[in-house]
Amino acid sequence: MDPRSYAEKVLTPEEAARLVKPGDNVFIGTACAAPRAILAALEALPAPPPDVCLWHFLTTGLYEAGPSAPTTRYYHRAFFIGTDMKALVPGGMADYVPLRLSEVPRLLEDHRFGIDVAFIQVSEPDAGGYVSLGISVDITMAMARHARMTVAEINPHMPRTHGDTFLRLSDIAHVVPVSEPLPTFEHPAADDVAQRIARYVAGVIEDGATLQVGLGRIPHQALRYLDQRRDLGIHSDVITDGILDLIRNKVITGDRKSMHRGQVVTSYCIGSRELYAMVDQNPMFLFLPIEEVCHPAVIAAQHGMVSMTQAFAVDLTGQTSIDQLDGTFYGGVSTAPDFSRGAGRAPGGKPIVCLASTTEDGKASRIRPLLGEGDGVGIPRSDVHYVITEYGIAYLFGKSIQERALALAEIAHPSFRPWLLEEGKRLGYVAGKQRMVHTGRYEIGEERSVTLAGGRPVRIRPAKATDARPLRTLFHRLPPQDVYTRFFRHLKALSFDDAQNLCNVDQESDVAFVAVTGPRESETLVGSSCYFVNHATSLAETAYMVDPAWQGIGLGSALQKRMGEHAKARGLRGFVAEVLATNERMLRLAGGASEDVRIERDGDSCKVTMLF
Repeated sequence: MDPRSYAEKVLTPEEAARLVKPGDNVFIGTACAAPRAILAALEALPAPPPDVCLWHFLTTGLYEAGPSAPTTRYYHRAFFIGTDMKALVPGGMADYVPLRLSEVPRLLEDHRFGIDVAFIQVSEPDAGGYVSLGISVDITMAMARHARMTVAEINPHMPRTHGDTFLRLSDIAHVVPVSEPLPTFEHPAADDVAQRIARYVAGVIEDGATLQVGLGRIPHQALRYLDQRRDLGIHSDVITDGILDLIRNKVITGDRKSMHRGQVVTSYCIGSRELYAMVDQNPMFLFLPIEEVCHPAVIAAQHGMVSMTQAFAVDLTGQTSIDQLDGTFYGGVSTAPDFSRGAGRAPGGKPIVCLASTTEDGKASRIRPLLGEGDGVGIPRSDVHYVITEYGIAYLFGKSIQERALALAEIAHPSFRPWLLEEGKRLGYVAGKQRMVHTGRYEIGEERSVTLAGGRPVRIRPAKATDARPLRTLFHRLPPQDVYTRFFRHLKALSFDDAQNLCNVDQESDVAFVAVTGPRESETLVGSSCYFVNHATSLAETAYMVDPAWQGIGLGSALQKRMGEHAKARGLRGFVAEVLATNERMLRLAGGASEDVRIERDGDSCKVTMLF
């Protein structure tokens, strides 16, 4: 690098600010990599040039709020509306551009956007005359390459990161030397609701998954509950401090990634100085432009890709609002549609939408019959797979409108479930005779994974109202004799009411479990069990139904054991069952339930009492 050519490029922040001309479109670098000295000088100009527009992505912490809004003398066009920009929109000082960030480079190439000056921040140049964009490649690389003039703050505190992060100093018109530690970012503490949602989110993430973690508080919190996973990978638009402990503890290794094995792929990061130190000169981290990280085909190529998107509202069909909060633009389309669609197409992929069930004051449901005025659709219903609240998990992909509406009502706040059910009926989404009995949250801690004879795995979980159709499918796999021994009558079909009685229960007086095989998104129901409490005797009547293909390998015993554990924990004395005298299989099952089993024959049937 020629010291003379470098010296000729050097300007003060004030001189750099004066390069802006009337009517210019000016790009400001992203978040913690923003060129703050230049921006401060631009705002402090005695006579700011008229009709200047500042373009940017994320400005977290860049503007300090005044009495009613951040102080700025310029008009802003933002791809993301954070807390600072949110206050500027109503006054006409800022405008939101709803756009997938991966489209920004293409629009620059097509001259749909024109940037006159790009103000960015970079590392010190190396001996070859290259600087690194460090912690912020995102759309900054495209802006720097397409701007009429690029001006960079040179900061020795900016990490040099691996990947497509380098610019030639010869391509930068002017440099502004600064020496300030990069700003840091810390997620606000998660409340109880966010923590419960995060536990559910973590519960559907498996060993070997590759994760995209957005900026939301809930996805960030979910990382805290992944400490028992193994060989996780990261392919994410952004990384934050949530990955630090997981990398140190060998939870995040990237060893099972389909692409860039062993590397954390991202486009920008915000966090602590500890995070900045970890990415500095570290080949484990690969920083790439946003259009490469967020290309749906690249995302879909990652086996086990999981995307996590925090939403503001979801309607009963699955339409999801991610960039408007109660009618006000907040957040942004950003990368969510690309990751949602890409993860949905990935082998074993899981796009997850997470949100609190109610507004912060608890007065309104965030699961709504219809999205309201000002609730824009950021992710269409056709791309939504998992929706998770603090009350449970709904899987929507491939489901009918009725199945979606019922599943979403089940994970809504109990106070709003009757309303949602009635609105669903009014809209024609839900059958008029549908009811909803359970008023609590889905207890994922009640799930058990069991390996049966022959190594066949099943998951025994609490039943849900949405299990009615799978139960009917199970019923039709039963031979006539099994139907008769289960229901004490000859049935050709399982009625709507009978199916509901087997799964749509309060989980207090009436308790039901089902046994399922396969992943959550494509479960097959292979068994069911339930018990009905007689509070006068503290005994519960039991009933079982097992797929013929799963009989004789211990599934009935596993269901009985799980129900016994559950009943004992609630202080029940035991179970009773009416069993046909000819049903030797059920009598043997009852005999193994406890050491104190009493069988009383009454004609063709037996009353079996099993005391714990």
